[in-house]
Amino acid sequence: MASSSSNILNTGIKFWCDKTPYPETCKHHTSTIYGQKAHSFFPRSVSEFKKLVVKAAIDQSLKAQNHNKRLGSKCRNKLEKAAWFDCLKLYQDTITLLNQTIDSTTKATDYDVQTWLSTALTNLETCRTGFVELGVAPETNGYKGGFPTWVTRGDRKLLQATLPAADVVVAKDGSGDYKTIKEALQAAADRSDGSKRFVIYLKRGTYEEKLDIGKNLKNIMLVGDSLRYTFITGSRSVVGGSTTFESATVAVTGEGFIARGITFQNTAGPQNHQAVALRSGADHSVFYRCGFEGYQDTLYAHSQRQFYKDCYIYGTIDFIFGNAAVVFQNCLIYVKEAYGQPAKYCNSTR
Repeated sequence: MASSSSNILNTGIKFWCDKTPYPETCKHHTSTIYGQKAHSFFPRSVSEFKKLVVKAAIDQSLKAQNHNKRLGSKCRNKLEKAAWFDCLKLYQDTITLLNQTIDSTTKATDYDVQTWLSTALTNLETCRTGFVELGVAPETNGYKGGFPTWVTRGDRKLLQATLPAADVVVAKDGSGDYKTIKEALQAAADRSDGSKRFVIYLKRGTYEEKLDIGKNLKNIMLVGDSLRYTFITGSRSVVGGSTTFESATVAVTGEGFIARGITFQNTAGPQNHQAVALRSGADHSVFYRCGFEGYQDTLYAHSQRQFYKDCYIYGTIDFIFGNAAVVFQNCLIYVKEAYGQPAKYCNSTR
């Protein structure tokens, strides 16, 4: 019976953890705490799952705090002692915030919880940077060869190659393996398990397609003939009946997605309000020498870690937005005029 209950729990944990940015880490820590207590806790809803993972985070924070306390006697000088003491306070604050998020008496809103969890993450980063600022620990900038360190050596070569070797070729004139990008993506789903890079070369032309590159399509790379010659275009908009989320000409959630030398367009026009050219929720996604053309809400950097290099981005209102952890390196951002009015923009950071 215990074994059966444990299997049910692990299935439930897998279901919920697979929806998170780090499924394996989630499954490991939640199973460690609840693996032998299937009869006492099973995540049947988002709120119960939230409580489960926060409890797992509290457990790890307490372990880290206890370890940190033991390090105090090993500090070799005043600088190390100062950084250590900051971390001691920050960890305690983090534990308090985590407990606060699952305290039923606080009557917290989702916004409250998001704020407290963001503060907890900030505390951990502040602890780390304290050691760097005092010269106690080395600083790492997280970049190699002009790209984030999470971009593999092989992918850096593909990004910088004159024309990467393609697994399939798409050409509107029939000179490739397929005439549409959707057909090529289906071929990728049929031929690849996502463990290796699958390169799709898009010959010059304008591809009028709505694409949804889902989570099952991992490590896809789309390579065009340059942002001047290869276009993927659409015209869905909020006024036309779509939500902002669904208006995207191209939507990507498959991990490890890369695009190079392509322009993503939404041609709905300013009168149609929100109309997304590209929406990315793909972790470790890279866009190199790409263009993004639209009006309102052109580029939707929805979530996860993203990197844009040497790109051109055009729009009128709120045309770069989202909640992703994103870096724009050497990108040109152009503000268009809308309805004959002078171009307006505001700059905000999160």
